[in-house]
Parts: sequence; structure tokens; C-alpha cells
Amino acid sequence: MAASSYDRAITVFSPDGHLFQVEYAQEAVKKGSTAVGVKGKDVVVLCVEKKSVPKLQEERTVRKICLLDDHVLMAFAGKSPLICLTADARILVNRARVECQSHKLTVEDPVTLEYITRFIATLKQRYTQSNGRRPFGTSCLIAGFDMDETPHLYLTDPSGTYTEWQANATGRSAKTVREFLEKHYSEETVSSEEGAIKLVVKALLEVVQSGAKNVEVAIMRPNQPMRMLDIESLEKIVGEIEKEKEEEAEKKKQKK
Repeated sequence: MAASSYDRAITVFSPDGHLFQVEYAQEAVKKGSTAVGVKGKDVVVLCVEKKSVPKLQEERTVRKICLLDDHVLMAFAGKSPLICLTADARILVNRARVECQSHKLTVEDPVTLEYITRFIATLKQRYTQSNGRRPFGTSCLIAGFDMDETPHLYLTDPSGTYTEWQANATGRSAKTVREFLEKHYSEETVSSEEGAIKLVVKALLEVVQSGAKNVEVAIMRPNQPMRMLDIESLEKIVGEIEKEKEEEAEKKKQKK
């Protein structure tokens, strides 16, 4: 079989063990807007890069953070807000929401975070194993609380793999953000809501230079509805972060 045939056929491994269409979907995720998630002691925070929308477009129709159930949040990364986030992601959101309601109706308990994450990952994996389909071009950060109020943060990718994290990032420059989180994450840092929020915003600002206007933050606490951080609070946090950076830069100059 010619090399180009392996490129087109999603269900055929190349001689060196690649599924090219799945790898292309993963590359599309790496070119998408950045999303960051952090799990705190009693809070989960998702933060996404918000691209500017055309002047005449209704901003509410382009969302990168959504609710799957009262206790489950999801954020996305994909190549284009118009292609991946409102098409591929919409299918995943709709299927996941139906599954959350079906589970509650059947067993009278809300889904656990691992259950709904596994459901989404399984759905993604099916699209890597059938002809006439292509993989979903999105990576998802899924966060929330189980019934015992334990916080969780999961990451799924286009291949159908899912893993649990204390903090992680996906999308453009995810490696840079992940390295920042590895360096600065600690249980003490995220022991308060303010600390967790500041950490995710600080991590995202490592790769987003436009400040508060292009940042969106969602916060969830146990048995409380999700809330989005307003622009005034975001500007205050970004101001504090920039002031800290200036002070650190000044200290380095004095040492030299």
C-alpha cells in the first residue's frame, strides 16, 4: 500500500505503527487556543484563552467552557473556534449531557467525574476505529466534584485516552504552560480559591500576552453552581500578577 493510502485510511496502521489521521487531530489540538485546569483543595478552576470575535458577532455564541451537569465542567482546545469548538465539541457536549441525565434517571445518582470522562473518551475512541469517520479535533479538560465532594480534573485527547491530573493544560503552547504548573503548583498554593485562580491565570499569561480581555475563568466549588469570573476581578488579578513580575525583574537587576 502506498504511503498516501495510510494517510487517508483512518483504520489502517502504517508500517511503522502510526495512525496518521489520529496524529493529525492531535496536531490540530496543539494549534488551538490554550486551556488550563487546576484542582484545589475544595475548588476546581478552568481558564481558557478567549479569542477576539468580529465586531458584529454575538460573543455568547462562542463558548469554550460549558456545563455537562450541575457538578461537571468542561473546557476545550481545538484548531479553530468556528470548526472544532462549535461543531466537534458541540457533539461531545450534547452526548455527554444526555448521558449525565440518563445516568441520573437510571440509578438516581449523579455521574462521577471518571464515569463521564470515560464515556467521552470511549466516544472519541470509536471515531478512530471506523471507516467513513474522522477523529474529533478536540482535547477536553473535564473538572468537577463527586458526591463525596472530592475534586477531580481529567484530560482526554482525540485518540480516546484519558488521564487524571492535579493541574494541566492543552492546546497551543501547552508544554510551556505545563512546565510552569509543574514548577509552581503545590498544595499550599491551591489551598484557597484565590490561590487556585491566580495560578491558572498566571499560567495562561505565560503564553497569552493580551491580558484580562482575552482570558475566561470558570470556578466551581462543591454543591455550588459554576460561576464565571467577571472582567473587573480578572483585571485586578492580572494587575497583581504584572506587579509581581515587575518586582521580580527589579530584584534580578539589583542582584546583577
